[in-house]
Amino acid sequence: MEQHFAYWKRFEERGIVVVLGPVLDPSGTWGLGVIAGDDPNDISALGAEDLAVKSGMSTFEVYAMADPFIRS
Repeated sequence: MEQHFAYWKRFEERGIVVVLGPVLDPSGTWGLGVIAGDDPNDISALGAEDLAVKSGMSTFEVYAMADPFIRS
């Protein structure tokens, strides 16, 4: 998980990751991220390179948001 965090931290520092972290769901912890980008394929490629995904420990799915509200 340390490598997983370090991987995504690089993208947070570049402004690509808006928010990312664990969700404390009573039925089991899972993660959620909001990643800035125009091409879902580019974002999928970022997820595919995450060592947690490569190892099979985690999965990564990409869904677009239509007309999101963004705090200024």
